[in-house]
Amino acid sequence: MTNILRSSDGNYISSYYSATANKLDDFTRLEGEIQADVCIVGAGYTGLSTAIHLAEQGKSVALLEAEKVGWGASGRNGGHVGVGQRKSQSELENLFGLEKAKTFWQFGLQAVDLVAELISKHSIQCDLKKGILHVAAKQSDVSYLEQDTALLKNTYGYNKIRNVSKDELEEMVGSTRYYSGQLDSGSLHLHPLNYALGLAKAAADAGVQIFEHSRVTSFKPKKTAQDSLLIETDQGKVQANHMVIACNGYLDKLAPQIAGKIMPINNFVIATEPLGEDLARALIRDDVAIQDSLFVINYWKLSGDNRLVFGGGENYTSRFPKDIRSFVRKHMLRIYPQLAETKIEYGWGGTLAVTMNRMPHFGTYADDIYFAQGYSGHGVPTATFAGKLLSEAICGNPDRFNMYADLTTRTFPGGTLLRWPGLVAGMLYYTLLDKL
Repeated sequence: MTNILRSSDGNYISSYYSATANKLDDFTRLEGEIQADVCIVGAGYTGLSTAIHLAEQGKSVALLEAEKVGWGASGRNGGHVGVGQRKSQSELENLFGLEKAKTFWQFGLQAVDLVAELISKHSIQCDLKKGILHVAAKQSDVSYLEQDTALLKNTYGYNKIRNVSKDELEEMVGSTRYYSGQLDSGSLHLHPLNYALGLAKAAADAGVQIFEHSRVTSFKPKKTAQDSLLIETDQGKVQANHMVIACNGYLDKLAPQIAGKIMPINNFVIATEPLGEDLARALIRDDVAIQDSLFVINYWKLSGDNRLVFGGGENYTSRFPKDIRSFVRKHMLRIYPQLAETKIEYGWGGTLAVTMNRMPHFGTYADDIYFAQGYSGHGVPTATFAGKLLSEAICGNPDRFNMYADLTTRTFPGGTLLRWPGLVAGMLYYTLLDKL
């Protein structure tokens, strides 16, 4: 079994992504004491994006990573880059009203645009492709997708989306399991670890000091406005004017005041052997990413070398299943029984963080200490965008950051002590609904 919080050998976990990672020189461990305008803890998308945008504003930045750049969920996820928020627009309208819902919709579009802009600007090779297809796993979800498409077109002026009939869907997906679809041509998908590595190179090229294997053990807030923050690792220290906590599902016990606002959960992915061109197109005709409407969703896409990369199944403990490939394979075969004889070459897991309301959790931990977390499975665009908003706030323009920070994020019942049993009970309930 694999511990979710620490690597055993200081390297990336075994996955299709790590096996096909672009080369990037290792970064050194922090030793001794340094100074920076901003110290960022965590070198996933949030930390890397924050670092790049701060460096562009002339700030000196120290970025501390406990393992390796992109080692956590940023290097292990499904690679979907969807527009919008984790909540649907109709849900956002009910929660916040139309005006604020429209603002969050624009943020969602800007987040996807930012991912594409960074990839283009820094020439990041990460198998970037267009399109996400949402598929209805239940008959009752057909009307929901139709209503959502109409809302996005009529109220939000979004014309990169259309409904797909069951007959057309079977041609697009190569499965008879689903009832209808919704094709979003404005969304993207990519190789997540190579995207993270590309961001790291861009940050380093901009002058950011990146330190790997430099787990932060403690930090001391300012006592007065004239003081510096002190961030400590086992072998080093950083004095900084500002700090960003960008740990998300790997926060552990570093910042107790915000730990109860998120729930770390584990999700699992497999990758098949390379498929022939004919079989690959039979499974996903148009090379889009796909995700279904189940509460515990299945999501899949083709890799750059025509493997099926398939995510399915979750658990809610501090350990991964002993046999991840078998754990996920059964979900894949429910959709694609024709792959029964196809070899599964990789299986891996990662830890993400969800919030009670499935909206991201932004805020300040103390004076000049900022955080962003809780992307709830929508992390590639949202965490990248969070980095830009964090940089804006630190540089004196917090308006967009505060749109998220002003949201009410409930603490999980029982805080960090009792949240696991509560979540397991809730997830078992929704899993039962999925099966029914």
